[in-house]
Amino acid sequence: MSLKMGALKETFYISHGSPTLSIDDSLPARPFLLSFRQKVFPEKPNCILVISAHWETSEPSVNVINGPNETIHDFYGFPKPMYQLKYPAPGAPELAKKVKKLLEEAGFKRVHEDKKRGLDHGAWVPLMLMYPEADIPVCQLSVQTNMDANHHYNLGRALASLKKEGVLIIGSGSATHNLRTMQGTNDTVASWALEFDNWLKESLLTGRYEDVNNYEEKAPFAKLAHPRPEHFYPLHVAIGAADENAKAELIHNSWTNSTLSYASYKFTETT
Repeated sequence: MSLKMGALKETFYISHGSPTLSIDDSLPARPFLLSFRQKVFPEKPNCILVISAHWETSEPSVNVINGPNETIHDFYGFPKPMYQLKYPAPGAPELAKKVKKLLEEAGFKRVHEDKKRGLDHGAWVPLMLMYPEADIPVCQLSVQTNMDANHHYNLGRALASLKKEGVLIIGSGSATHNLRTMQGTNDTVASWALEFDNWLKESLLTGRYEDVNNYEEKAPFAKLAHPRPEHFYPLHVAIGAADENAKAELIHNSWTNSTLSYASYKFTETT
């Protein structure tokens, strides 16, 4: 990858919530993402690496795409216009191969290349709001729900040097994700969801990253907030790719459906 800009110090965890974020102006997270370049991160990265909750594999995988990424509409029962949306960002095959190399050098023995898979909605929904021109090369890295949070933190540590090459690393999930508890009203946030979300915020803002890596033992209502870990593990990759002394900042916080948190964070290296 040719270097076009200076090294980055930031990584991000974005809660993408519902796929309707792509079209629903009533969702508070939508204007946040639309203003991302103006208010949060004005730099234009060379490439983007997204760790999405919606790509689960037993071993780490990267998509190696030459040409534009396919837009994967991996959701069901939503309004028809959502299935017509496209985000044809270029693939980033050189970045994908660099990701594979770095992971293998760090001891991840089996890292797979997927030469067909495009961008799932965990990637393209937030990116189409953040970078609507779709002109920045993008590749994805999968999560492994058969592994733990420390595995994903170590994935991030192995990839930290990519920031020096102007690569923006984004974990995309949801700070809470229990679809069975969601309600139609947005009036009141469930107490258990708020308690977990507050624990996460306090832990991140005070640098207790080890507690976040061991959230199943440390966090209140951890299993209720995340019955499955796929929407949480992208956070651990983002933390690992930052720095063990990185400063966390809450850059957005909103709720829908009583239990779905859109809390999003920036992690900035301090050295």
